[in-house]
Amino acid sequence: MTRLGVDPIACTGHGICAELLPEGIALDEWGYPLLAAGEVPAELLRRARSAAAACPTRALKLLADAAG
Repeated sequence: MTRLGVDPIACTGHGICAELLPEGIALDEWGYPLLAAGEVPAELLRRARSAAAACPTRALKLLADAAG
């Protein structure tokens, strides 16, 4: 299982992640990411990787659960 995680200290609210992965990331009223709960669906993994790689502060991460 792979899920998204965000470092709230590193995140500066650029919003690129939500533009690249709107199915899994919404923005709050200040532009900070609100991540969808649960694992990233297989069909969205490539786009989730792209969103994490595009994060200017590297605050967005893909996390693999120990069971996955």
